[in-house]
Amino acid sequence: MNKDNYLSVTSLTTYLKKKFDADPYLGTVYLTGEISNLRPRPNAHQYFSLKDDHAKISAIMFRSAFDKIKFKPEDGMKVLVMGRISLYEATGNYQIYIERMEPDGVGALYQAYEQLKNKLQAEGLFSAPKQALVKYPKRIAVITSPSGAVIKDIMTTVKRRYPIAQLVLFPAIVQGDKAANDLVKRLKQINELSHFDTIIIGRGGGSIEDLWPFNEESVAREIFASQIPIISSVGHETDTTIADLVADVRAATPTAAAELAVPVYADELIKINQLKLRLLQVTQNILSLRRQQLDKIQQSYVFQQPNRLYEGYLQNLDNLAQRLMQVTKQIITIKKQQFEQASGQLRYQNPQQLVSQLQDQVQQQNKQLYQLMTYLLEMKKQQVGEKINALDLLSPLKIMGRGYSYVSMEDKIIKSINSVNIDDNVVLHLTDGKAYAKIEKVEKGE
Repeated sequence: MNKDNYLSVTSLTTYLKKKFDADPYLGTVYLTGEISNLRPRPNAHQYFSLKDDHAKISAIMFRSAFDKIKFKPEDGMKVLVMGRISLYEATGNYQIYIERMEPDGVGALYQAYEQLKNKLQAEGLFSAPKQALVKYPKRIAVITSPSGAVIKDIMTTVKRRYPIAQLVLFPAIVQGDKAANDLVKRLKQINELSHFDTIIIGRGGGSIEDLWPFNEESVAREIFASQIPIISSVGHETDTTIADLVADVRAATPTAAAELAVPVYADELIKINQLKLRLLQVTQNILSLRRQQLDKIQQSYVFQQPNRLYEGYLQNLDNLAQRLMQVTKQIITIKKQQFEQASGQLRYQNPQQLVSQLQDQVQQQNKQLYQLMTYLLEMKKQQVGEKINALDLLSPLKIMGRGYSYVSMEDKIIKSINSVNIDDNVVLHLTDGKAYAKIEKVEKGE
């Protein structure tokens, strides 16, 4: 085959660009679509995409044209644009060069989406720490339509990659007014069962209306509250729902979700065998090293002539014993000298004379104590006698001995005529006994 018949990539791209530029239908094109991936660059050309439910096209708007528009373009905004279609040779991509742009209005659903997104973001649902996926899951729960392609793609991928994992389908309504409640119900059910390692929730692509159940606040909060890690796979890669933002992991497609959920079984077996081989090699290397160390130790003089091991210790022991004897003799000599000094001092300070003097002092003090006690006792006897005489003078018996008595009635002493009545029986208490009387007359003293 003649090499001259082959085109270079540059030649082919240049030819295609000319075709785009020469086509009259592509010179002026009017498009409507939704802005996507817009990252505003101040005072520069703007690069973004236009998309609808089924396709996407790259777009560029030069600064001169972008500065003329009177509104602020944002992601998700529907716009009407006019421009030309051409091919960018450096990448080989075709794109629209926009010359004019007008807003086509933002739908109510998109406004609701943005409001809820901002609300949950302010609450920290998007930035909260995500749960890590279980690396080797045993049971995986899948929430999706039982008749869609999502479950088939997940089943095929899991069976191919990790057939030992068990897939359990929890069929749910994924479109329409009842879908949100059904999704919440399934999420609660799986968390109550609590024996699943991973949850995959998703559906195929569609319009924002079709995907809206996954933008409901109740679904988002239930995903956030799940104790089991959740992989969200909703719509296509260009679609981003609230469920994707709240979930622990987002997957672009159901196949990607399954790939994230499980490892490749064959690869894991290879890794295990590699680790097994590495462990065996490391163990053999360690054993070989230990054998070498053992051989070296066995050839050491310590094992060849073991008596040399303690020769130095014996010599040290003899030196220490000799030093101990010398130190002991020195201590005994010093103690003997101290004993002789103390004995001499004791002989000069004989306590017998001091003891004799103290005994004389004790006898003299005992004699003085006896004399003082005798004198004190005589004084106390005299005082007691005086007190007895004084008490005797004050005794009522002495008074009664001089002819006085007292009257009582019912064991109560009568002090006043008001305490008795005519015919009352009273007792007269005399010095040598009692006399019983009866009141015949009561007179009041003058």
